[in-house]
Amino acid sequence: MNAQDIFNRLVEKHGDAVSDFRAGDLDPCCFVQPWSWPEVARTLRDDPQLRFDFLDCVTGVDWPDKGQIHVVFHLFSYVHKHAFVVKAALDRADPVLPSVVPVWSVANWQERECYDLLGVIFEGHPDLRRVLLPPDWEGYPLRKDYEESDDYHGIPTTRPVPLELLKSPPAAKPS
Repeated sequence: MNAQDIFNRLVEKHGDAVSDFRAGDLDPCCFVQPWSWPEVARTLRDDPQLRFDFLDCVTGVDWPDKGQIHVVFHLFSYVHKHAFVVKAALDRADPVLPSVVPVWSVANWQERECYDLLGVIFEGHPDLRRVLLPPDWEGYPLRKDYEESDDYHGIPTTRPVPLELLKSPPAAKPS
């Protein structure tokens, strides 16, 4: 089954909930309406012609000029040896998407990472909390307008360039 066939199968089952098929991209993809994502995900996993039994990656892309965050799901079928990408465009001011942990359990940690770094709220997630950063970290480092503070609890968040440390200090002037 090729990417166009996969998209057609999704349209057949979900109509307007899936759209904007892109075959010219590096990885063929389509967009899904956020509210329908769990149902579409179950179809991708359970439909005998699709059988996407592996959620390879969940990531996100910040589009501040569009006012959107795109959550990107890379899927693979070991049975049929085909891959497909599904994207959900979320409002950047309130990025909320239903969790697909009940569909693919591996989504647990991947959704947490997307929450931690981009601020996407995955409704229904069993344990949505930061996974890479401390619980009291402020902001979301993968957002393009993120500004890192100079320190975290008195610990500097930057360090000197190692090559600068190797330079000898200027010679003292003779008196």
